[in-house]
Amino acid sequence: MITGLQLALAAGALIGLGVALLIWRLVPAQPDLADALDRLSPRAARRRAQPQQRVTDTRERLGQWAMKTLPVGVWSKVPRRELAILRMPPSRFYGEKLVFGLAGLVIPSLLTGIFALVGLRLPIVIPVAGTVGLAAVMFFIPDYNARDDAKKARAEFARALGAYIDMVALERNSGSGGRQAMEAAAEVGDSWVFRRLGEELARSRWSGQAPWQALHALADELALPELDDLADILRLPDEEGSGIYAQLRARAASMRVAMLNDELARANEVGEKMSIPVSLLGLIFMVILIAPALLRVMGGGN
Repeated sequence: MITGLQLALAAGALIGLGVALLIWRLVPAQPDLADALDRLSPRAARRRAQPQQRVTDTRERLGQWAMKTLPVGVWSKVPRRELAILRMPPSRFYGEKLVFGLAGLVIPSLLTGIFALVGLRLPIVIPVAGTVGLAAVMFFIPDYNARDDAKKARAEFARALGAYIDMVALERNSGSGGRQAMEAAAEVGDSWVFRRLGEELARSRWSGQAPWQALHALADELALPELDDLADILRLPDEEGSGIYAQLRARAASMRVAMLNDELARANEVGEKMSIPVSLLGLIFMVILIAPALLRVMGGGN
């Protein structure tokens, strides 16, 4: 049963929270210098130039409200490169963080109510601590999801880039110029990687930017060193056609070898993890087979 002291503590906590939120709302916001410089960078201008779709997702609406209302320091460090390769707008990312955080606030209260219905009374400290802890943990789940999805997307980008480099090499070997070879190779594939490369090359054509400069900017925005190496190779003059062809083929071959080594390393890691339960199972069977003989020996000795 809830005592008067517990009610007083809960009321004091709510009043303190309300005062803290009021002070937080009245204190002038301190702009983040890195975020302000990012908004003024050419990458941000290129993102603003892209056609904006109508916001229909509840998470994006919630995220846009949070971006206008809450201070920048609430979000800690935003994984901008991960969001860029996933093409996830920051508003949706912010909305997901708020949704997960609110779920962390609600779940302990629901569990406490269910326990109360079955007659299990918990001290007020337990649901309060559980609410704060779970909300804090779930608030950072979207960060982990974004980094994990971006890691998978970069691996997929590297695999597709190896095929793209081979196609560019074939185009250059057939006498095509640098931009022509890059654009023709991008039109061959239908995956999101080829479409992304084609979009960047088309944007560089209309803006008068060199294609390798566009690839350099994309590699820096998405944290893709393989794409940066490709841009360095394609920066060579068109007169060095045979040299570029050899470098492109060598780069594609080295990427395939590196990906094969990564796959072998992951396979060995999975094999090592599988060997542990197999060893335990073999040990259990050995004990089962030896146990009767040991019991007979011990019984005969008695």
